[in-house]
Amino acid sequence: MQRTLRLLALIAALCASLSSQAFAQKYPTHPAKIMVGFSAGGPVDVVARIVADRLGNKLGQPFVVENRAGANGMIAAEGVARADADGYTILACNSSTITLNKTLFKEARYDPIGDFAPLTTVVSAPLVLVVNPENPKTANINTVADLVAAAKAAPGALAYGSGGNGNLAHLAMELLSQKAGIKLIHVPYRGGAASEVGILAQEVLAVFDPLSAVPLVKAGKLRALAVSSAERLPSLPDVPTVAEAGYPGFDISFWVGFFMPKATPAPILETLHREIVAAAKDPVLQERLETQGVVSVLSPADYAAKIAKETKELAEVVAAANIKAE
Repeated sequence: MQRTLRLLALIAALCASLSSQAFAQKYPTHPAKIMVGFSAGGPVDVVARIVADRLGNKLGQPFVVENRAGANGMIAAEGVARADADGYTILACNSSTITLNKTLFKEARYDPIGDFAPLTTVVSAPLVLVVNPENPKTANINTVADLVAAAKAAPGALAYGSGGNGNLAHLAMELLSQKAGIKLIHVPYRGGAASEVGILAQEVLAVFDPLSAVPLVKAGKLRALAVSSAERLPSLPDVPTVAEAGYPGFDISFWVGFFMPKATPAPILETLHREIVAAAKDPVLQERLETQGVVSVLSPADYAAKIAKETKELAEVVAAANIKAE
């Protein structure tokens, strides 16, 4: 009896596998949608539309971008988490949607790790730690060590800006503060662009700025002390990483990536991973993608490991700094 049951189980598994493979070979048979949790024109939307065009051309069916903006990407993420795992609903999101929201927002109704199958990142955008060389208070700050020394000389007196409480730039500065043993005053702005205006206006002394800072650095309007990623930024090759500046392991970047519902058949996941990676490596598309960051692709396993690592590290930063979302 046990031998018969084992044989039946084996046959059932084989049939399921063959059925899944047959389904995947026909995939896609009708239009699919890529859900974006942010407004049209932003980094996630731009990357999603570039990839969607490529997928449609290569796989023979339209991949339609659907914007469901709101709640820091949570509306779209929840929609994909609850969607049928048939390969026709894809999530394009930023790092915060996956690595931060569950920690910051108790109302998040999806499990970033349990509900999704990661495909790959496409672009990664490090932050640039900048000061204003025209500000008398930071005129002599040329390195991360200089900034740390200034903060230690005036504990709790120096202010930095970010795009808001819980923003990745906020967490990056808090992580640096924790590693360096300094205390700074946080000034939250309504978005990264506003914090950039704040440092140019000398309202704050330092900011972990997005890549929009690069032209300002090259023009001498801002001085770059370090970049937040593990590797140097190609557009600022002479600027060290925070890790190189004395804080090993420091690695925070804003990335855009793709996910599927967890139970999506493996052959479909493999097809989409292969085609998205091919899109990212296409020389014609790379030029367009690089307007949003450094092109960066990962295997699903490496992507999952990256997510787990970042989620743990950022949760520790949030807890240590007692950060509350706005």
